[in-house]
Amino acid sequence: MPFMKRTFCHYFLWVFAIAFSGCEKAGVKSGFEVLDASITHVSFENKLEPRKGFGILYYLYYYNGGGVGIGDVNNDGLADIYFTANSKGHNKLYLNRGNFNFEDITIKAGVGGSSDWCTGVTMADVNGDGWLDIYVSAFAKNFGLKGHNELFINKGDNTFVESSTEYVLNFSGYTVQSGFFDYDHDGDLDCFILNESLQPNGNIVDAKNRNLFDENAGDYLFRNDVNLNGKFIDVSKEAGIYQSSLSYGLGLGIADLNNDGWEDIYVGNDFHENDYYYVNQGNGKFKEEGAKHFRHYSRFSMGNDIADYNNDGQPDLVTVDMLPPDEKTLKSYGSDERNEIYNFKITGKGYQHQVSRNCLQRNNGNGTSFSEVALISNVSSTDWSWTPLFADFDNDGLKDLFITDGIVKRPVDLDYVRFVSSLAAQINRNNSTDYDEQTVNKMPDGSSHPFVFQNQKNQFKDVSETWGMAGLKGFYNGAAYGDLDNDGNVDLVINALNSPAVILRNTLPRKNYLGVALKGEGLNTKGIGAKAFIFYAGGSMQYQQLMPTRGFQSSTDCRLHFGIDSCRNIDSLLIVWPSQKYQVIKDREVNKVVTVQEGDALGFFLYNKFFPAEQEFLNDVSLQTKCKWKHIENDYEDFNNQSLIPHKESTRGPKVAVGDVNRDGLDDFYVCGAAGTPGALMIQKIDGKPAALKPGSDNGSSPSTLPATPLSSDLPAATPPTVCVAFWCRQ
Repeated sequence: MPFMKRTFCHYFLWVFAIAFSGCEKAGVKSGFEVLDASITHVSFENKLEPRKGFGILYYLYYYNGGGVGIGDVNNDGLADIYFTANSKGHNKLYLNRGNFNFEDITIKAGVGGSSDWCTGVTMADVNGDGWLDIYVSAFAKNFGLKGHNELFINKGDNTFVESSTEYVLNFSGYTVQSGFFDYDHDGDLDCFILNESLQPNGNIVDAKNRNLFDENAGDYLFRNDVNLNGKFIDVSKEAGIYQSSLSYGLGLGIADLNNDGWEDIYVGNDFHENDYYYVNQGNGKFKEEGAKHFRHYSRFSMGNDIADYNNDGQPDLVTVDMLPPDEKTLKSYGSDERNEIYNFKITGKGYQHQVSRNCLQRNNGNGTSFSEVALISNVSSTDWSWTPLFADFDNDGLKDLFITDGIVKRPVDLDYVRFVSSLAAQINRNNSTDYDEQTVNKMPDGSSHPFVFQNQKNQFKDVSETWGMAGLKGFYNGAAYGDLDNDGNVDLVINALNSPAVILRNTLPRKNYLGVALKGEGLNTKGIGAKAFIFYAGGSMQYQQLMPTRGFQSSTDCRLHFGIDSCRNIDSLLIVWPSQKYQVIKDREVNKVVTVQEGDALGFFLYNKFFPAEQEFLNDVSLQTKCKWKHIENDYEDFNNQSLIPHKESTRGPKVAVGDVNRDGLDDFYVCGAAGTPGALMIQKIDGKPAALKPGSDNGSSPSTLPATPLSSDLPAATPPTVCVAFWCRQ
């Protein structure tokens, strides 16, 4: 009988396995499905039109592509889509008719655009009438390109009126993207305009030059005074915004990064310029404090996104760069500067450290610092990247990371650079365009697939293959997310270069979710800047701040989306409005969109109560110990002698070893010196202060021949010094 039971069980499992595998072979999918234009009726394509004397050889950002805006422009509960194009009049607005069926209403709506080269797009209710407007950024005033940023005011009947001149938002320059938010908390939406620069990046000027003014490349902050005088007012200078040609702006992130109740601004800059972290002072002014909070940035900062990816209530930051993930491409990838130049920037020109890879800046929650964890989180290298977006695609309660990438041609390929150098030595172009086609054709192809990383709490897992991204091959720039069919799964839309736009339907297994739609009072009708906290399932928490402008040249839907896995109800939903009023909604059912009205909010939110200052676990007692030993490093460039080593070896120190060398029950330590300088053995005394063990003395300890150096105020200063630091642990 036992034998028969086992046989039956084995037979049942065998049949089940065959049936299950048969389902997989039958085409059961789990991931993102690319929808054909025959289904969606979205035929938009951002196609670069050939122009003599204009291209990647002349305009550095020629392949940056266009953006995507997702938002409900007709208030029917379905998210609509707007695409920007790098050609005049080719922007498109598609109205969502349901079930992924879209209608092109561009001509009727009057939103095709009149600028020669459009870049970013953002949707916001600029005039506070309850209808989403569309603000399109444009690059102009160079290479013969004409135009200006355009503001399409929604009339509520699927038509728009271009009103940028009326609102004084018709800026003409090198705009990449713009964002609307209430920086002064007066109840209306202000506007930040991010511009790129055409300043030759090889000319590394002193960082003090960021205080100069460039009308085309400098960034702008416009205060909304429409209720007062019917227009926006330029307050950039008085607000503390840099406006120089050093700002190679590509990424714009707006969020309350330090949880003090005021929205801050993060600008991702290309090349040698630091990224900017503007901390909102709450008095109409900003203070750039990047060096105070970030140890390093991405070298070529492209797009960025700000979200709480680890559910600790603190907004984190991701910036994307161009580091290839495969060995072949990596070995031919030029990061554009030698170590001598890099060090010169840091020590001689006033710039901060940078790394040529994606950076994931984890917010430490103490209001002062971030820890960069991209390498250990498995998201550091995604090739020539543009748009990063945090969103919970699988509804498991953790925000995943989506990244678009790909470039038509790789101008930094080392083999190509060598070819161009050789060609330049053979011919004299004299500003001729005769060799343009030959030169561009020699550039290697840079096509790639988008990346998607599943959040697995402690790190991210690349699921591009299993979630259906790896099959896409092309050049993908701006992107945005939103639940396009209202099924509870977040979908994706991508603006591609020289190929049709991509609509990706999320087909991952259904899990529970909660949607939140915000209705603000006053002129901020969509509640931009409002914060939502959900609490559920025995202490679990998630946090989001509504800020549609994110990623690269794009903006997302105004509805917040929380995945909550198998949880069937929310214990409480906390909404904090930009006015600092708040409300708590108890026991909400899931799998629906909850509409929250600011008019129902009564209390006044106290940030210092909700986010109390964290007690430090370690106390810095270096001064009390009076340890004056300093590590003195000689200036040595490893790569000049060993060009193929993967990293420098000369900066691996200083080393330190701790132990009770004299058996008195107190820990002592030995520190190593650099080449040509001795180390030192520090013997701890009863009062906690170290005493140096001099050569030739035994101090009751082991061998007197141990290398050591006495404490001395005459030690030469190091450049930069590594000072002896001691910490006492608080218990």
